[in-house]
This record gives sequence, structure tokens and C-alpha cells, in this order.
Amino acid sequence: MTSTTPFRYQGADGVPLAAFRWATSDPPRAILQLAHGAGEHAGRYREPLAPVLAAGFAVYAADHRGHGLTSGMSHLGDFGPGGAPACVADMAELSKLARAENPGLPLVLIGHSMGAMFAQAYLLEHSGLIDALVLSGTTGPGPRLPGGPNSIFPNPRTAYDWLSRDEAEVDKYIADPLCGIQFSEASMASFVALRSRELSVEALAGVKRGLPVYVFVGDEDPINRRLEGLEPLIAAYRGAGLSVTLKAYPGGRHEMLNETNREDVVRDLLAWLEAHT
Repeated sequence: MTSTTPFRYQGADGVPLAAFRWATSDPPRAILQLAHGAGEHAGRYREPLAPVLAAGFAVYAADHRGHGLTSGMSHLGDFGPGGAPACVADMAELSKLARAENPGLPLVLIGHSMGAMFAQAYLLEHSGLIDALVLSGTTGPGPRLPGGPNSIFPNPRTAYDWLSRDEAEVDKYIADPLCGIQFSEASMASFVALRSRELSVEALAGVKRGLPVYVFVGDEDPINRRLEGLEPLIAAYRGAGLSVTLKAYPGGRHEMLNETNREDVVRDLLAWLEAHT
């Protein structure tokens, strides 16, 4: 049985953040720290990650600024004055807390979509805090689709068809009052600046060499422009001495943990996690 422990912790600037600890065993075998995507919240991941929890991993998951229970309905999409960099700093504070509560255990950071972009920025400054990195629904620097993410799909049923081929999952997302992508102008500008960081050798020089990195995506995900946007990221990480594994699922869209083949996706993720913790 999975235990859920909600808690609050403070960012480096004192802002309180809503977070959760999920676990099925005490002590756990390793820690998985989750950074969710834009227009959603951490609670969406408890069910998809159930097999990982059952395998003995504890998950620490927080709602970013402007999202979920951290923001409440009144401040959705607003990172506040610290912008996107403050969200990255929050992640480092959660890593320190998870390590303090679980001394000696491996810690893996997993980021999805916006959370994956945060994780890429985190890597440049805080790689010493983690033992492995997982990126989902991610891409590298470069242009976004001018017509929006739904533009590559003919006759979309909803505004969020690009998330998954599973219509039920898309409908659950739309029905969730804490879901739906929206940003204040300032928050969007800070996020665009953060995701545009260069991937030069110099920028990656301080990253822990040999760090295991697992990237899993759908090859029909408009965010990575059908994998084209991933090429510079993977090349840069390998050039920096990181041990990168790329898993691309044919036909998969943006949320592989909520896709029609999610059982295979989670099975592959768990196998990688077990091999690297």
C-alpha cells in the first residue's frame, strides 16, 4: 500500500511550496524526485508511477510555483518575482531535504516537459546533488512549432490532443481544475529565457561526468518536433561525458506516462532505474 505524506518546505527565498512523499516501503531502496510539467501538478504522477513505488522507490514531488497546491487557483501560471530560476532553486532545496531524510540512498531527478527544462537548468548548477537524471517529454534549444503543438495532428478533438493518443487521459486533464497551460507574461518570459540556455562545452563543464541520463519521449511529440529538437541536447550531453540512453516510442505523443502503451513505458523506466541505483 502506498503511503502519502503531504508537507510544506521553503524555497531558498522563503516561499512555501506544497509537496508530497509517496512510498510503499520503509526504508526505500532509492529516491525519485519529480518535477512536473506546465499546466499540471504533482498529483497526476502518483498513479502512473505506482509500479516504481511498488518496487521500493520513494517519490518526492512538489507543485512548482504557479501550479497546483503551491499556487492555488488564484495564482496559476505565475512563478512570482523569482521567475523560472526560482523554480529550479526550489528543486535543489527539495533534493537537499530528500537527502537529509534518506542519508546514503541514491537520488534520481525526473523532470517532465517544463519540469524537464527545469531539470536541464538544474543540471548545470546542482549535478552534485543527484546520482542520475531522467527527462520525459523534453527537447533541446530551438524553435517551437509556429502553429502550436496540436498543429501536426489533423482534425484534433480537443485543444490538448497532443498530450496523448488516449482520449480518456486527455479528458481527465481537461476536467482537472488545476490543469491547463497558462502563464503570466513575466513568467513566460522567464521560462523562455531559461529554456534557451546554451549547451556549449563551457556551459556543461561543471556537470558531473559519467552521470547516467535517461531520456524517454514519443516520436510524435510536437515539443521535440518529431525528435529533431532532441538531437542537439543528446549530442551535447554525450559530448560532456554524460552516459545518455534515449528511448523513443513510435507514435507516442507528449505524455508517455499517460499514453496508450504506458505499461511498457513504465516497465522500461523501472528497468533503467533499477540498473542505475
